[in-house]
Amino acid sequence: MAKSDSTSVLPKKAAVIATVDLPGVPAGTEGKVIIINGLSWIRYWVRFANGVVMGSINRAHLATPDEWARKLAGGDDVAAAGSGGGASDGDAAGGDADDGDGDQTVNGVVVPGRLLARSKAARARLATAA
Repeated sequence: MAKSDSTSVLPKKAAVIATVDLPGVPAGTEGKVIIINGLSWIRYWVRFANGVVMGSINRAHLATPDEWARKLAGGDDVAAAGSGGGASDGDAAGGDADDGDGDQTVNGVVVPGRLLARSKAARARLATAA
């Protein structure tokens, strides 16, 4: 009947901890949920202790203090389920990350390299036309 901790909806003002490196937020940074978005796909806006405010964070990237303590103790892996791409998020901690295919990760969202190349070509065309 009750959902597991790693999939339960966090309430507003809940204390959370980042389970993976996010852009500007290292794993283990504490924060507080400030906004909850979504109906069937719940995402969170979190104000982290280091001053970063980040939106559209998946529940798999957040843990309650109890979940984080269990993870550190080796009881269960909170970040393993649904983290998908945690490595590229870690590279993005200082800004944009490039995965080698030209794709860029911006605020946790992957922008395909083909779209970046198309935009660059369009800007070059507009610059020469002016």
